[in-house]
Amino acid sequence: MAQAAELFSGSVPEAYDRYMVPMLFEAYAEDMSQRVLARKPSSILETAAGTGVVTRVLSARVSPDVRYVATDISDAMIAHAQSRFANQDRVEWQRADALSLPFADASFDVVLCQFGAMFFPDRTAGFAEARRVLRPGGALIFSTWDSLATNDFAAVINDAAAAVFPDNPPQFFARTPHGYFDLDKIRGDVAKAGFTDITIDTIEKTSTAPSPRLPALALCGGTPLRGEVDARDPALFDELVDRASKAIEEKFGAGEVSGRMTAHIVTASG
Repeated sequence: MAQAAELFSGSVPEAYDRYMVPMLFEAYAEDMSQRVLARKPSSILETAAGTGVVTRVLSARVSPDVRYVATDISDAMIAHAQSRFANQDRVEWQRADALSLPFADASFDVVLCQFGAMFFPDRTAGFAEARRVLRPGGALIFSTWDSLATNDFAAVINDAAAAVFPDNPPQFFARTPHGYFDLDKIRGDVAKAGFTDITIDTIEKTSTAPSPRLPALALCGGTPLRGEVDARDPALFDELVDRASKAIEEKFGAGEVSGRMTAHIVTASG
């Protein structure tokens, strides 16, 4: 998971939180929080917490006596997430690899992970670690994006990146966030980790931004796509943002823009 820590370093955490979270992640954080609260847990472990969008929503709603541990592999993401919390005592923050959790067996009632499993180099191993630290009757709840074809802004950005770098197009979106969407594959990986009761809900929501340029900035600069662009030619970053912004405007309009986004929410126990 060291590569994931490097991907979400430098300027990415701030841009991610400023642009990506309101546009893509807040709506799913509400859904995730409701699913966790419905199980009435006494202890919660969040892996791949990122800049803490779910953490902020959920920690404000659980009882004060519920233990809430939030982890991420990236020190930069944890530092940024902590800076957003006024009550630092409400959540235990810890750097941790989701594939090698530093917690004893049967420590938590719920393990949750919003849009992090796609980055696991061995997803079954990550799910097995979650199962190890779950108490009997506990649940793993995680989300993963559906394909690029069902996520409008990401698809436009992916096409724009291919146009700017035709000889060596960046593949971040197709490879990672939108590369783990096959339901049979997901269900199989979770079952291999030892879970027997597995449900998957596919949830479509709307992503809204005040202008076409904001999704372009968010997805180009607030994700590891920025690193792929810089590795090819950092001087072309502004061209990519401009091209992506124009493409979004052509498809969704010049003012406030809205696009479809679709994700799978997985709940596993047993």
